[in-house]
Amino acid sequence: MNPFASALLAWFDHHGRKDLPWQHPRDAYRVWLSEVMLQQTQVTTVIPYFLRFIEALPTLRDLAAADEDRVLALWSGLGYYRRARFLHRAAQQCVQQHGGELPRDFDALAALPGIGRSTAGAILAQAHGLRFPILDGNVKRVLTRFHGIHGHPGQSAVEKVLWQHADAHTPSKRAADYTQAIMDLGASLCARSRPQCEACPLAADCIAYRDDLTAQLPTPKASKAIPTRATVMLILRDAHGRILLERRGPQGVWSGLWSLPEAADHDDAWRTAQRLAQIDDAQALAPFMHVFSHYRLHVEPLLFDEAAAHRAIADNPSLRWCDSVEIAALGLPAPVRSLLLAPFSRESTRKST
Repeated sequence: MNPFASALLAWFDHHGRKDLPWQHPRDAYRVWLSEVMLQQTQVTTVIPYFLRFIEALPTLRDLAAADEDRVLALWSGLGYYRRARFLHRAAQQCVQQHGGELPRDFDALAALPGIGRSTAGAILAQAHGLRFPILDGNVKRVLTRFHGIHGHPGQSAVEKVLWQHADAHTPSKRAADYTQAIMDLGASLCARSRPQCEACPLAADCIAYRDDLTAQLPTPKASKAIPTRATVMLILRDAHGRILLERRGPQGVWSGLWSLPEAADHDDAWRTAQRLAQIDDAQALAPFMHVFSHYRLHVEPLLFDEAAAHRAIADNPSLRWCDSVEIAALGLPAPVRSLLLAPFSRESTRKST
C-alpha cells in the first residue's frame, strides 16, 4: 500500500466517521443516495434529509415507483433540484434495464443520469469494496494542497492531473475505508478555511503546508459580480385557506417545482392576480432576499386574501389550489415553503396600493 493511503487509513482508524446513517447498512442504494445529497451540501445538513428520504423510499424500486412530486417534496430544502430528478430518472432506468439494482459495471453505472465518474467510483468502492478513485470537492482540496497544484480545480487540465493523483493514491485493499477517509479529511482537517495542518496525517509531505500555501490552494475560481433580480410573489388564499400554486416550467431555477405565481412589479402582480382569481385588496408582506450561486433574488410577497377561483383556470394542470397538507406533500422551493409556513394575517401586514 502506498504511503499516502497508509497514513490516511491509520488516521481514519482513530478519527474517521464510521457511524453515518448510510454506512449501516452500506448498500449501493443508500451510498448512492448519500453521495448525490452530499454534492455541494454538508454532512450535518444531509443527515436528516437522508433519514426522511430513506424512511419514505427505502429501496431503489420504491424510488422508481414514486411520482416526481413526492420525490421533490422529500428533497425540498436541499436545493439543486436537478439532482433529485436525475436520481429519480436513474432509478427508473435501473428498473427498466438493470433488474431493479444499480449496476456493478463501472461504465453502466457512470452512464446513469446524474452519476458520472466520481459518484460511480464512490458507490463501487463503498458498497462493494472495489478499487475506484473518486474526485469530489473535498478530495480535490486534499490533493491540490498535498501536491501543490495551482489552477482552478474545475479546469479540465487541472482536473486531469487530479484524477491521475487520485488513481495513484487509491489502494487495492480497504477501498471503502480509504474512500471515506479522504472525504473525511477534506471535510475536517483539510477544510477550506483554517485547515488544521498540524494534526493532518499527510502534513509531512504536503507541499501547501511546507510552502505556506494553504490559503492560496485550491486556486479559487475567478469571481464575478453577482447581480440582483426582483420578483413579486402572489399568495392567493381562498376562503378555505387554500393557496394557489403554479408549477414552474422546464427551464430556469426551480424548474418543475410547485411555487407561487410571480410578477415583474406591483402593477403586473395585480393584472396577474385578476387573471387568476376574483380579488379585493392586497397586503404586502415583508420582502426577503434569496441567494443563488449566480444571482440574488429580491422577493416581495403580496397576499390576496379571500380570493375566489376563476373557472377558467380549473382545467389548467399547471395551477392548483392546495391546503396545508397538500402543500407539505409537494416539492416547493425552500424559500417558498418557508414563506407559506410563516404566520401572515391582516394584523401583521399592511395594505398595498
